[in-house]
Amino acid sequence: MWIASFPAGPWQTNCYLLAAEPGADCIIIDPGMTALQTIEKTVAEHELTPVAVLLTHGHIDHLADAEPVCTRYDIPLWIAAEDRHLLSDPTAGFGSARDLLAQFGIERDFVEPEVVHELVDGQPIAVADLKVQVQAAPGHTPGCMLLSVDWPADQQPEGMTVSQAIFTGDVLFAGSIGRTDLPGGDQSVMDETLRTVVAHLDPNAVILPGHGPQSTIARELATNPYLQNIERP
Repeated sequence: MWIASFPAGPWQTNCYLLAAEPGADCIIIDPGMTALQTIEKTVAEHELTPVAVLLTHGHIDHLADAEPVCTRYDIPLWIAAEDRHLLSDPTAGFGSARDLLAQFGIERDFVEPEVVHELVDGQPIAVADLKVQVQAAPGHTPGCMLLSVDWPADQQPEGMTVSQAIFTGDVLFAGSIGRTDLPGGDQSVMDETLRTVVAHLDPNAVILPGHGPQSTIARELATNPYLQNIERP
């Protein structure tokens, strides 16, 4: 499995490109503000063929370039139904985002890509020769999803046993969790997600969050202060 990432835009949102191997079809996860140019460079450098955009949730720092990327490569987008309205009205999920966007020179209208599919909890999707597991994890937004891919047994990193790569968006970070004070956020729902979803994830899974460095589930269960007082499996 091949993964590349880079931080995009003023919020330094991690955008990921995921493929079975270099030179193959690839998935683009969370193409945020100003991501398109770096995506084009990475795709060309590694001879990739983008086939889908997947969004962990609908906040503008994760989807700002989603429609331009879909248009550039004529590919579909996947997002949870609960956050789909944010594709055409992203400021609804970010308070005063319109004024903030204007400060960064973004004054265009937002529209849905031509083809949009809805991510459904528990229903995996097969794309780019990969099987992506989909797990609802609301709290940061109603439509937050964990997107996970099994790590090949014959490609284990040296000194590690990795079961999965989990793209956690803004649900779980290294040492922290996503905020719940924005429109659509709910701390009680986030607490339930941490208790019933995150605490049950495979400790050998690597997490690839929406912001900041990667981590592992084992490390977060052991050290993340937001996970210390939740019910464990």
